[in-house]
Formats: sequence, C-alpha cells, structure tokens
Amino acid sequence: MAHIISVASGKGGVGKSVVAANLAFALAKRGKQVVLADLDIGGSDAHVLVGLLHPTLTMTDFLDHRVKCLDELALPLPLHPSLRIIAGTGDTLATANMAYSQKKRLIRTFQDVHADVIVADIGAGTSYHALDFFLMADHHLAVATPDPTSVLDLYRFIKLAAIRRVLSMFLMRDVMAEGLANRDYCSVEEVLEVAGKTDESGRTIAESTLRAFQPALVLNRVSGRARVNVPQLKKLLKEYVGGDLTLLGEIPEDPAMEQAVRAYTPVIQHAPSSPAATALTKMGEALLHILSTPSTRAA
Repeated sequence: MAHIISVASGKGGVGKSVVAANLAFALAKRGKQVVLADLDIGGSDAHVLVGLLHPTLTMTDFLDHRVKCLDELALPLPLHPSLRIIAGTGDTLATANMAYSQKKRLIRTFQDVHADVIVADIGAGTSYHALDFFLMADHHLAVATPDPTSVLDLYRFIKLAAIRRVLSMFLMRDVMAEGLANRDYCSVEEVLEVAGKTDESGRTIAESTLRAFQPALVLNRVSGRARVNVPQLKKLLKEYVGGDLTLLGEIPEDPAMEQAVRAYTPVIQHAPSSPAATALTKMGEALLHILSTPSTRAA
C-alpha cells in the first residue's frame, strides 16, 4: 500500500501546489513510483505545474462513475517515467461541492492506487473537505510563508485539523459519537473536556491521538528579512494543540520558482542548481528517510 503524503496550507497563494509538484518529482527521481494527486477540489491546477495542460481524464470522471478506480486516472508524465498524476476535478459546481458520501468513497479508494508514494495536493483553507483529505494521509505537510497572515492561518489550520482528527477518532466509537458530534469547538481543550465527560478513557484517548499528530512545516519564500520564529510557533502549537511540529525545510525566495511555473515544469527540473531547487531536493531526501523508517505511518 502506498504511503500518502498530504500537502496543505491555511491560506492560498503560499506555493503549496508548487511544493507538492516538486516533492513528487524529487521522490520519482530517487526511484519511487509516485502519483501526484490533485485534491484541491474546485481549484485544481497541479497538472499545469507538471506540463499537462489538457488532461484526458480528471477526478470528475471518478466522481461521476465514468471511471471505477482512481488508478485508471493516474496519467503518465513525460517529466519522469516513475511519475504519474491524478488531475483534479473539472470546472463544475457539483464536483466543487461534492457530497459527503462521494468524499468517503474517494478517500477509501486511495488505498487501491498502485504506487510507492502518493503526494496529495490539498486545497487551501479549513473546509471539511480540506481537513479530511489532509488527515487521510500517513504524513502531513503544512506550507506557509513568513507573512504574518500566513503564519496565523497556519496555526488556525493545524488547530482545526487537530480538532477534526480527535472528533474523527471518537465518531467511530458509538458510545461517544452523540456527545461529541452535536456541538462546535473553538479549541482542542474543549474537545478534551467533552471527551473526558463522555467516557472514562475519553480524555486519555484524545490526548494520545493528539500526540501522534505531528505535521511537518515547509516554509516558502524565506529571505533574510522575512523569517518565522519556528521555535515559538512550535511552543504555541504544543501548548494549545498538543501535537509536535517539525520543520521539514525552508525554501528561499528565488526567481527561478516563478520562471519554472511559467515554463510548466518543476523548478528541480527547470533550474536544478537554483537555491529553491536545492532546498526542495533536500526535502525530498528527508521525506525518503522518513518513508524508510519503520512505524512512520499515521496512527
């Protein structure tokens, strides 16, 4: 079964899809059979970033039952023989607002995709679709820039993902489902309190679930003047969310990134010696190490 790596962000415009495409390409170059899956529902563009301007099949074909399995959608790319792409949904109102049953079917079918690694490009923001697609993965990457609004949205995204993760865990337990489902939550602590009141072991299970949630951070467009206080951010997330945040890597501000996007190709291919390509290649190597480490799949 493929390792699934989800790549998401709290807000749009931070380079999430570019990061996903480059990491998928980097892993394919290192010998992995990789599928880049565009799950940016209603705003898909990953296919453009890898030079496939007019995909013959998209996720819409699966959602509308014209194709039975996701593996049939995985189109080969001329960039590398080990890299395929599942293009995102077409521009229809129905696919941009898929039903819950469609989403569950889609998530369930990912286990049948033939690959070593699936890199899932998740839509920005904190909709249920974005959070559920992010959490379905074995490994979670959150992309942000040093911009203060991006950091704030990153914190909000990880907080809500943590809440959604705990709720999903408990909603599988009938004894707790009703007590947890029928209310809204502003903080992880609220979920912990309700879990503790609903079941004797509830809080312990919730805290264990949070400890196992360890997303990795990718910082994009970093310069000498624009940086993020990563230790402080990690401290805040540990205190208010409960999970640990690791820094996978930093991508420097680099004009080669924009040039590569305009050339419809990953920067690792377009300008392999550029600072951005070097940083992304190192991140790909770090991911390879994570994937090769036993017991690294999400709980």
